[in-house]
Amino acid sequence: MLNGLWLSFFLLGAVAALARWLLGGDASVFAAMVESLFAMAKLSVELMVVLFGTLTLWLGLLRIAEKAGLVDLLARLLGPLFARLMPEVPRGHPALGLISMNFAANGLGLDNAATPIGLKAMRALQDLNPSATTASNAQILFLVLNTSSLTLLPVSIFMYRVQQGAEDPTLVFLPILLATSASTLAGLLAVALVQRLRLWDPVVLAYLIPSALLLGSFMALLAGMSAAALAALSSLLGNLTLFGLILLFLVVGALRRVAVYESFIEGAREGFDVAKSLLPYLVAMLCAIGVLRASGALDFGLDGIRWLVEALGWDTRFVDALPTALMKPFSGGAARAMLIETMENFGVDSFPALVAATVQGSTETTFYVLAVYFGAVGLQRARHAVGCALVADAAGIIAAIGVCYWFFG
Repeated sequence: MLNGLWLSFFLLGAVAALARWLLGGDASVFAAMVESLFAMAKLSVELMVVLFGTLTLWLGLLRIAEKAGLVDLLARLLGPLFARLMPEVPRGHPALGLISMNFAANGLGLDNAATPIGLKAMRALQDLNPSATTASNAQILFLVLNTSSLTLLPVSIFMYRVQQGAEDPTLVFLPILLATSASTLAGLLAVALVQRLRLWDPVVLAYLIPSALLLGSFMALLAGMSAAALAALSSLLGNLTLFGLILLFLVVGALRRVAVYESFIEGAREGFDVAKSLLPYLVAMLCAIGVLRASGALDFGLDGIRWLVEALGWDTRFVDALPTALMKPFSGGAARAMLIETMENFGVDSFPALVAATVQGSTETTFYVLAVYFGAVGLQRARHAVGCALVADAAGIIAAIGVCYWFFG
């Protein structure tokens, strides 16, 4: 799957570039594509510098948590649920605790913590995988739920809106919550359909229904807060959670007579080794994405969508937000640039800008996550992971558009 996907990026880019040259007389497109190749290779190395430090820190801390028994405890608490969703993972396996910690970090917007924890979880799942190169069902479910990006506190989106002068930076808070919930639900249903998981199992419902009620109550509480109070709570909650986790690992480890320093060094060495293995996968995927973007293939797709929407007689205002939606699965940086460009061109509180902000907060950089998580364990055959992840992305984008018409249309 990844072989065909990677090759298709270059082939689509070549076709789009030839069309721009032969039909539009734009010969500079080839220089732009070559320049993008080198720029993406450079970006891959820059990302690796950040990942080296982050992975080394968090995998060192996670080794302390493992030896203190915290990961095993979390795995046992969620064992009945994952026994239904990931039947090939034994009850109490450390991967289950790591997966839960990853989801919690993502939900609170703790990206620096979520990625290393997720990579540790993927490596733990790979220990159970009978194949060295083909993703297992459990790995696919974990990756799809990770890329669906259930985010309770989209602080970064508020920050972008503040920078662009929005009067109410948190105006898109509820739309993002609704859209990201739709994305996660669609991803779960897509994987459940392919893998024939029984989501109506009483045990699964016993976990999911209270979680949904708790999420709804949390949304209702935050919806009644002022923009200043919400921004302050978001920052406080995120930082307290991050530092609280570190302190919990160290204190519990010390109480259980874990050699915390030696354990940290042991885990940090593992983080360094994991980071080294990621660079080839990042270079491969980001360079392909750069060629696709520089060729104008995405612009051709956007023009086609606009023509189709106009032909159907629908409102076309949301089309101006689609550059963010089209770029988000490929590159978080490019999607962020598209979002800011939309805010500047149309106004921070314009309908296209609100849709773009909601899309940015409700979906994830699918192919980046795919390259990093599967690349960390050497997986080359993604099976249905890409298809199910794109279903989640599509659901998040469609939900974002629909919710924005509901709230702001």
